[in-house]
Amino acid sequence: MNLKINMLILSCITCHLLSAQTGGFQPIYPNGKIPNERPDKIELKEVSEIGSDGIERISAVSVPAMKYYAPNKSKNKGTAIIICPGGGYGILAMSHEGHEIGKKFAENGIAAFVLKYRLPNDAIMADKSIGPLQDVQQAFKLIREQATTYGINPQKIGIIGFSAGGHLASSAGVHYRDVKIDHTTKTSLRPDFMLLIYPVISMDSLITHAGSRNNLLGKAPEDDLVRYFSSETQVTADTPPTLLVHAEDDTAVPIANSKRFYEALQKQHIPSKLITYPQGGHGFGLHNKTTKDAWFDHALTWLKEMGF
Repeated sequence: MNLKINMLILSCITCHLLSAQTGGFQPIYPNGKIPNERPDKIELKEVSEIGSDGIERISAVSVPAMKYYAPNKSKNKGTAIIICPGGGYGILAMSHEGHEIGKKFAENGIAAFVLKYRLPNDAIMADKSIGPLQDVQQAFKLIREQATTYGINPQKIGIIGFSAGGHLASSAGVHYRDVKIDHTTKTSLRPDFMLLIYPVISMDSLITHAGSRNNLLGKAPEDDLVRYFSSETQVTADTPPTLLVHAEDDTAVPIANSKRFYEALQKQHIPSKLITYPQGGHGFGLHNKTTKDAWFDHALTWLKEMGF
């Protein structure tokens, strides 16, 4: 009886998500019970601000949610993608690494789900290091179990992440067997493909983004935790096919992050591609203004070649 009730609740949430392409965010935990919450948690007020650069930045995220962008019906490929904006695990750069990306995929026939994942915070989480990973695993569970409703092939659900969102996306790809959520249905949590855009990959202090590492792991993490969250050390023969994009002059997140991950994928013979640009810096979203070359076009071509 409880299973039927839970499935009904899940179905209702899905209906809300499907109701309109421009609809708002919907919570990803159907019963409202968010895992890993501290019993004495502090209530946080989520803040959304638009800077002088026009970018919306969201902070103090404590209730994870998704926004659905329905694919262009005439181009529908039956493929879906979960989008993880960056922000150093301190904020979410929601506009140019979230909504703009969702719209672009939807225009090209790919169902898109922008994930507003929890930002690590000791005040609300028992273990802040796993909070974002729990949310992305829940997103895969929710979408894959409702694939028929969405008109999605359950074997064509991937993920894209930018900067720290790229770290989260890569973590989803290397740790999908290490289930961090309540998961009695045993639905696969594995991304079928990954797109990692100027991603933080490693927690190695020599190449990591210090802000992302400190926010996720704290200032003095144990070596085992550093290794676990250094995705380049966790690649196996089952790691999903991956396309990476990075600028050589990125001073915020060194390109060594993408290169190490690419090398690890190649050693395991994982289908993978690394697109590099001489310039572009960090955080350019869809548009690297230093070149007319569009990484998104390469990504669409690669997805087609990979059967997605």
